[in-house]
Amino acid sequence: MTSAEYPGERLQKVLARRGVGSRRVCDALVSAGRVTVNGEVAIAGRRIDPDHDEVAVDGVPLAVRPGVVHYLLNKPAGVVSTASDPQGRPTVVDLVPREPRVFPVGRLDADTEGLLLLTNDGDLAFRLTHPSIGVEKAYLAKVQGTPSPAALRRLREGVELDDGPTSPARVVFTPPDLLRLVIHEGRNRQVRRMCEAVGHPVVRLARFRIGPLADPSLAPGTWRPLTPAEVRFLEQAAAAGEQRSAAPR
Repeated sequence: MTSAEYPGERLQKVLARRGVGSRRVCDALVSAGRVTVNGEVAIAGRRIDPDHDEVAVDGVPLAVRPGVVHYLLNKPAGVVSTASDPQGRPTVVDLVPREPRVFPVGRLDADTEGLLLLTNDGDLAFRLTHPSIGVEKAYLAKVQGTPSPAALRRLREGVELDDGPTSPARVVFTPPDLLRLVIHEGRNRQVRRMCEAVGHPVVRLARFRIGPLADPSLAPGTWRPLTPAEVRFLEQAAAAGEQRSAAPR
């Protein structure tokens, strides 16, 4: 069977639709051996079944299945990061389209505001939330009191919590009570527990960046679809985290 007779779509067309680049750029990527299908280097003219074939560019998996969506939501306080809530509280799923069905990637506690991803892309969601991968999340925290240099040093070096020490955080302090923290772990209520452990409980907390994604123009309670380029940035961030976790220490 020739490539023209093989069922499915031309690989370059799928790559271009997915936002990898123009048709010409995608042709060049395939010709350079930078694209794999099911682990094998693709050749020019290759056709694929987007529902079943696994595609990667430069070793970074690429979601090509039709119907995959990725939403960025600015979660308001009081909304829970689940698909349903037995207490009847509003959920993040209530704030985005009902179809196709999506789920939150990770969680923000009910009192925390800010950016949250929702998707039906299970592979990317798993990779973004896996503890060993460590995609960065950035938060702005208003805390009680004015943190001392010693308290800031503890945050930067790692804080002992009841489930073990945290990894070092990047912290910028704006007097008298604002902390900008960047962490790569995803423990439950981690930023709140870290701040409380150093004597400065959180008054208000918002996440303003997930990996490479930030959108200060997105109003609380509103959402938007990610652009193909933004999804690609997330996939690359997850792949970089996988490479770091696999590197010898």
